Amino acid sequence: MKIIVPMAGRGSRLRPHTLTVPKPLIPVAGQPIVHRLVKDIVKVLDEPIEEIAFILGDPAFFGDDVVESLKQLATGLGAKASIYRQDEPLGTGHAIMCAEPSLSGPAVIAYADTLIRADFNLDPEADAVIWVKQVNQPEAYGVVKLDDNSNIIELVEKPEEFVSDLAVIGIYYFKEVGILKSELQNVLDNNIINGGEYQINDGIKGMMAKGKVFKTGEVDEWMDCGNKAVTVETNTRMLGFLEADGEEQLIADSVVMENSTVIPPCYIAENVKLINTTVGPNVSIGKDCVLENISVKNSLIQTQSTLKNANLDEAMIGNHVKYNGEYSKISIGDYSVLE
Repeated sequence: MKIIVPMAGRGSRLRPHTLTVPKPLIPVAGQPIVHRLVKDIVKVLDEPIEEIAFILGDPAFFGDDVVESLKQLATGLGAKASIYRQDEPLGTGHAIMCAEPSLSGPAVIAYADTLIRADFNLDPEADAVIWVKQVNQPEAYGVVKLDDNSNIIELVEKPEEFVSDLAVIGIYYFKEVGILKSELQNVLDNNIINGGEYQINDGIKGMMAKGKVFKTGEVDEWMDCGNKAVTVETNTRMLGFLEADGEEQLIADSVVMENSTVIPPCYIAENVKLINTTVGPNVSIGKDCVLENISVKNSLIQTQSTLKNANLDEAMIGNHVKYNGEYSKISIGDYSVLE
């Protein structure tokens, strides 16, 4: 089995945090989004992964440090790491084709801006599986249309009339991903463009037109990381899952507390110092931070930041930030100083 991870986008909706860090490497509950996504997929697939292919963008932004972290992720899971580049933002279908040498055999394709909780049961009769989640407002999503045998027969983007309430979450399985490659090559060769880009959906529609059987897989939880508000919410939900699982150490042994309290669930990394501070619930704090005279809940703080004299709620704070102030629902990017 292979895992293909397109992650070349700049994450504009999550600025200012993605001005310096690619969105898939923004930490949620103590781990980068893409690391959590890939590890969760490996866990639920429960079979050997031979290769993980990452499609990155501009080397000036997705640099050597990003490549090294992804290689370590793959090798830590017993897989070969392959790194590809999408030099122009030409769409999801184009991104997948940038990994053309890896597009053979069974594969999961997963976009690195979402987190899941699921059990993956691969239907042996299916040529492909598209994972979906039941949603309350299907008109805001791309959804699947099913026939009487529960086969997917159509993909509909933001339907104006009801088609189904099963939204596509961006994770796919192909029994032979080389068939998708062939259909996407046809999309490129014939300049089939939707929304100004080459889309994976057009490759999938080509497979459906040739009689390939698509089934749905349903996830228990689907957590977005598209903007600040939903990323903070995803951090909260993930912390709850991790506390319930009991599989990860959420508070490092090296955390120093002086007259401070932690209300779980929280993730607190190495060498954090808390002085006259109340943390939690639902807070993640990266390594080497100092919080003094702080009350913080429902928030995400990255690494090496110093925060003083604040009451924070639904805040997202980047790396190397210095903040001393009264606002609560803040979003501060890396290396900012507000004193």
